[in-house]
Amino acid sequence: MAETEAALRAVAHNVRAARTRAGLSLEELSRRAQVSKGALVGLERAQGNPNLATLVRLADTLGVSVSALTQAQAEGRVRVVAADAVAPLWTGERGGRARLLLTTPGLAPVEVWRWELAPGEVYPSHPHQAGVVETVNVTSGRMILDVDGTEYPVEAGETAMFDADVPHTYRGSGTAVCHLIMTVHLPPGPGSADPPPP
Repeated sequence: MAETEAALRAVAHNVRAARTRAGLSLEELSRRAQVSKGALVGLERAQGNPNLATLVRLADTLGVSVSALTQAQAEGRVRVVAADAVAPLWTGERGGRARLLLTTPGLAPVEVWRWELAPGEVYPSHPHQAGVVETVNVTSGRMILDVDGTEYPVEAGETAMFDADVPHTYRGSGTAVCHLIMTVHLPPGPGSADPPPP
């Protein structure tokens, strides 16, 4: 319970700070991210339990990584993340999970995710901001990657890469749980030579 409250406080602080840095009111962030103002007010008060889709929309709108919204400040020079030390940000109806393990620092951060998809389990994602590239490496099992209406089977040992500014869906396939590592390469942030589009 204490861990959940601490996580909610971190999200509340990080969302409010990112919104303030971006110079956005609650109303404007709500409109741009397509998240209700009531949900944003609750989130900034550390109330409720935001789902992964909401966090992704907010991160995309604010031009930050999902972990910039969910994680407390990193400490030390080296960060080691244990296999199950990170709570899932998404849990599927068949037991699948998605964990955001870490995000690299710098002007163009990379998020590292660990996913499990049960056979037939689906995670649909809305288009991300322009410049976001995702890679998916299937470590065991198989999946179907649907990018803008075209399906691509991805087997164990294979890696797929795509521009994620279009609708895309992950679906477990076959008879075993699909395990995969996903990276999300974010476009350069403010202050870099190639700033993101408005």
